[in-house]
Amino acid sequence: MAKFLLHVNYTVEGAKGLLKEGGTKRRAVAEQATKSMGGKLESFYFAFGDTDCYVIGDFPDHASVAALALTISASGGATVKTTVLMTCEELDAAAKMSPVYRAPGQ
Repeated sequence: MAKFLLHVNYTVEGAKGLLKEGGTKRRAVAEQATKSMGGKLESFYFAFGDTDCYVIGDFPDHASVAALALTISASGGATVKTTVLMTCEELDAAAKMSPVYRAPGQ
C-alpha cells in the first residue's frame, strides 16, 4: 500500500456543512470513503492556515486515491491536493539509484 497526504480545503458550501454536522462526522465520512477504495485512514486533522484539513491514508494504488480526490472535488464541498508520501527506506533505495542526467547548459 502507498501512503498519501490529502490537503483538503472546504468551499463555502463545505464550511456550511461543517457547521451543521461537525468535524467528527467529516472524519467518519473520510474513513468510510477511504475504506471504499480499499484504503485505510491513518490520521485526520483540521488546521489553521492555507489548508483546512490534512488527511493521511494508505491506498492500494495511485488510481484509488485519484478517484477519491476527484470525487471529493467534484462534490463541490471541498478541493483536494494530493501528495505521495515515502518511507525513509524508500528514500534510501532511491538514493542508491544512479539515473543518467545532464543539467541544462552543461
